[in-house]
Amino acid sequence: MTDQRHPQDTTYSASISDPTTFWKHQAEQLTWSKPPKTVFSTKTKTLTSGASHPHWQWFPDGELSTTYNCIDRHVEAGNGSRTAIIWDSPVTNTKEKISYFELSKEVEVLAGVLREEGVRKGDVVLVYMPMIPTALIGILATVRLGAIHAVVFGGFSASSLAQRIDASQPRVILTASCGIEGSKGPLSYQPLVRDAIKASKHKPGKTMIWQREQARWDPVVKEDGERNWQRLVKSAKNRGLKAENVSVNSNDGLYIIYTSGTTGTPKGVVREAGGHAVGMNFSMRYLFGVRPGDVMFCASDIGWVVGHSYILYAPLMAGATTVLFEGKPVGTPNAGTFWRVLEEYKVNALFTAPTALRAIRREDPENKFFGERGSKGGLKNLRALFLAGERSEPSIVSMYQDLLTKHCADGAMVVDNWWSSESGSPISGLAQLPAVGEDFSSTAIHKPLQIKPGSAGKPMPGFNVRIVDDDGKEITQGEMGNIVLGIPLAPTGLTTLWKDEERFYKGYLLRFKGKWIDTGDAGMIDEDGYVHIMSRSDDIINVAAHRLSTGKLLFFSYYIRCQTILTLPGAIEQAISSHPSITESCVVPIPDALKGHLPFAFASTSTPSSSLSPPELLKDLNDRIRHSIGPIATLGGIIVAPGIIPKTRSGKTLRRVLREVLENAMKGDYEKAVNVPATVEDAAVVEKAKEIVRQYFEQGGGKELKAKL
Repeated sequence: MTDQRHPQDTTYSASISDPTTFWKHQAEQLTWSKPPKTVFSTKTKTLTSGASHPHWQWFPDGELSTTYNCIDRHVEAGNGSRTAIIWDSPVTNTKEKISYFELSKEVEVLAGVLREEGVRKGDVVLVYMPMIPTALIGILATVRLGAIHAVVFGGFSASSLAQRIDASQPRVILTASCGIEGSKGPLSYQPLVRDAIKASKHKPGKTMIWQREQARWDPVVKEDGERNWQRLVKSAKNRGLKAENVSVNSNDGLYIIYTSGTTGTPKGVVREAGGHAVGMNFSMRYLFGVRPGDVMFCASDIGWVVGHSYILYAPLMAGATTVLFEGKPVGTPNAGTFWRVLEEYKVNALFTAPTALRAIRREDPENKFFGERGSKGGLKNLRALFLAGERSEPSIVSMYQDLLTKHCADGAMVVDNWWSSESGSPISGLAQLPAVGEDFSSTAIHKPLQIKPGSAGKPMPGFNVRIVDDDGKEITQGEMGNIVLGIPLAPTGLTTLWKDEERFYKGYLLRFKGKWIDTGDAGMIDEDGYVHIMSRSDDIINVAAHRLSTGKLLFFSYYIRCQTILTLPGAIEQAISSHPSITESCVVPIPDALKGHLPFAFASTSTPSSSLSPPELLKDLNDRIRHSIGPIATLGGIIVAPGIIPKTRSGKTLRRVLREVLENAMKGDYEKAVNVPATVEDAAVVEKAKEIVRQYFEQGGGKELKAKL
């Protein structure tokens, strides 16, 4: 009997029921210096503490070079003239195109330079760079030598950089004289890097500096190991210096990416070379629908896992063109800059964060910039808009789906997807070329699964997504619980942390006794198999024993006569964002003497508000919340002001920071310092939020709220 299921569903089933056969086919699409005979192996790993846990390896006896697969194989196939990288920098008014052949020459020369500076297979090179082509070249040159890169977001504080220097112990640091923070102008990296090296216990042997004309690094102190990057490369080219690709074992590290830990100490997620290469090559075609010669614009930063995967590795694995963008969605110069890039370079797939689209909507609420280019046919090449980084509220998904349907390629769709630094590639989404799942060379066209605004699609191959209660037992489909992943993870997923096996075990396996990988997220899988990410597990608010998820979906159950009588999915922020004047919102818990906690909202509006807490707006929002959720979710208060919701550079809302600001204010500690992570995009937003909160409690509705406690 013919299987009538959608190809994405059959592909997923194949990857879970027979991972060996499934991933063997995907591995065969790459070039291996030593093809793997074993696809997958498992064992029990015992730690020094005596704890033990399941451990897995992908392609353990295989060897390959990631840079060969990203660059050289395309050149050797006769595609050297194809554009590999388009650099578009509105902050410097610079544009540049680099072909695969040109990229191969730059990478092999810089690899030769790094080898002369002492970098060998297995060494770590720390990259602290802005969004410029030499950043990608530096990463690829590191990998060409079989070394491991650790990219730190350019502009991170000296103390945060020092932390990562001590953690990764790099032999060399690759950096630049400055970065450019949107319309703020150049940010000198010299004091940041020097102070970090001074503060760190580990001292890198060399620091290579790419000089930018916007702000130079002067002087370059050779006695301190500082080197002028351009001069080293010029000398190498004159001498004919270059380095060949060095193959590594599939389970050797490719890179370390640091993600914030709950203790404040960054966790170094290790990405393994073989599984990463297989997963990148597969996901680029299967999920993103990108084939050789297509153009991918991932509007992220190389400091984040999204940038690693879909600015750099996946597009180059696919033989596609990647757009490297140095700018912001607004202000460089306006809210139409993304759409200019789409038209100018005939972009086929755009990947960005919901925060970027909210910023654009705030500046251009009527979508005039999109409409102007779309009405002239300039956006007809765009086939899909991918969103990740935080949950995309249904209103913004629906709005952009309407725009894509009207102005972009036939069938163009918005694809919300969910993943993390740990997963390395999307855990869920909607495959754009689903037939590729079981036959990578397939040219069959199947309509992707239908979007469900508010969900993050269906699980991707290899990620066994389950919903469990706090005891690790699976719960009924459609109910909210802890989102966990079965073992093994897909090949791109982590298997350990950098030099910290105990923390890996305690952070991901201990909670559910080694049976599941804990994602730290809460959510549900609906009746159609779509994944809904509701919140971080520790963001849930308890209101009179009802569990409310602040920023994502809401779930509560309560008991009468010891029986559960109600379970409702909804959304606090989603209900708030349904108000036509609300452009952005964030909900956090605030202490309440009777109920324990109440939801409290921070919001921005499209028109200036005469009050920090307009009573008519609060009433309207609570009416909307009651209608969509129920009375238990009533807001305890609201502050309306522009520019008071802090975010990370990757676009995630810093709810914990606002929660801490509120809790301090409730005690009258308005000036008390709050714990702001190094990933904050603009620390000044936190200070503004503190001042606005102070005004609210001293002069506004907060006086009454505080009096109730």
